[in-house]
Amino acid sequence: MTDLTPAAIETLFTRADGTYLFARWGRPIVPIVFGTGDATLATVKGAIEAVVLLAGHQMAEHDPELGVNLMVFFFRDWGELLSVPDLDRLVAGLAPTVARLKAAGASQYRAFRFDEAGAIKAAFVFVRMDDAMARLPAADIALMQAVQVILLWSDTAFSTRSPLVRVGDTAVLHPDIAALIAAGYDRILPNVAQDASHALRLMARLA
Repeated sequence: MTDLTPAAIETLFTRADGTYLFARWGRPIVPIVFGTGDATLATVKGAIEAVVLLAGHQMAEHDPELGVNLMVFFFRDWGELLSVPDLDRLVAGLAPTVARLKAAGASQYRAFRFDEAGAIKAAFVFVRMDDAMARLPAADIALMQAVQVILLWSDTAFSTRSPLVRVGDTAVLHPDIAALIAAGYDRILPNVAQDASHALRLMARLA
């Protein structure tokens, strides 16, 4: 049984400008991770695989259009992104975005690309390993990023509530968020929704 209400679900997909927008991946996910050692690489890919499995979605070895469609970057300074070859061609407005994130002292950012129907076709995850982020276990960071990239959540969805909870020394996905991710990938539901009544359809699959 979930504690989520239709209004709470609606909030998770209502953007700061008041528009409701839900989107899920419309193709298998093909991830690649930059800036980590082998141990952390395995942790990040493991978290992505776990969340994809929870969603009932698929992963693949190759995307026929893009090769890879989920890029995860770990780095120390936002300026490092400007030297990544061709990244500015994949992420529109990279330079001004980097300047804005640097000025705000941001530690993470996600950018999405969509297919003609509006489903997610690619995502770019950027994690700046500042002092606060570096103190977190790699598994916590990996799971947090995997959760936030599996659906197009509101830009304010987790500003006051984490999608993770601690069980002893281990961070796990909050049961409500886990159930919502699974509901979001129900085959009967569309890949994209812009009407807030969609939240009621999600709620119906949580009961």
